[in-house]
Amino acid sequence: MATNTNSPAGKYVSVNGINLYYEVHGTGNPLIMLHGGFGTFDMFSALAPTLIGERQVIGVDLYGHGRTALTERPIDFAQMADDIAGLIHHLGLEKADVLGYSLGGLVALQTAIRHPELINKLVLISIPVKHTDWYPDVQTGMASLAADGFIGTPMHDAYKSIAPKPEDFALFVARMREGMSRDYDWTDSVATLKTPTLIIAGDSDSFSPVHAAEFFALLGGGLKDAGWNGENMIPSQLAILPATTHYNIVFQPEPILPIISSFLNK
Repeated sequence: MATNTNSPAGKYVSVNGINLYYEVHGTGNPLIMLHGGFGTFDMFSALAPTLIGERQVIGVDLYGHGRTALTERPIDFAQMADDIAGLIHHLGLEKADVLGYSLGGLVALQTAIRHPELINKLVLISIPVKHTDWYPDVQTGMASLAADGFIGTPMHDAYKSIAPKPEDFALFVARMREGMSRDYDWTDSVATLKTPTLIIAGDSDSFSPVHAAEFFALLGGGLKDAGWNGENMIPSQLAILPATTHYNIVFQPEPILPIISSFLNK
């Protein structure tokens, strides 16, 4: 059995029955960054360097991804959220800001729902609040994930090069298919969320921008005029980026970084 052991900048912590890989960069207020499906912390290569200059960035390879090995556990958003809570406790942080993109955004949102006392601010990139909000063809794609379709892709090559057990790739894809196909509707939980949240979506994302606005409304946003002096504004924010898709949104630092930095530093 081949086993990769390279973890050049990171450490492992035993949480929630797994060994979770993470990296710590920079100093200042802590920001945990959670990547998208089939990726690693390296997915934030366009955003992380600037954010590292502003704060302490804690980059995670989510369960089953990258340097964090797959176990008998399923791909489950709630359990992955508990992993992040465990990391926060391990690091001795009172609270942390959390930024998540796609799969990482779902995990970040669940972390705030399940462990609100640990989250200071939340940045959610390209996620809807319900599984059925994804476009039908996207839902079909999630339910059709197959290992053969990844052979020769950068995602497969990266997994082979850094995963603790590269031979688990087919099992990993199967677990991802199960996890990403599972129905969810967090409307009621989001409606009670008190965490200041920045919702970012592309105007050509994998779900309609209407659903991003509905998400914002659940937090109390966009329901009435802000008032002459902004007295009716809420702590949460909504940003719809023009000419932006689900697949390029985190690779465009020019429009997205000022929005994130302004929200986190406010």
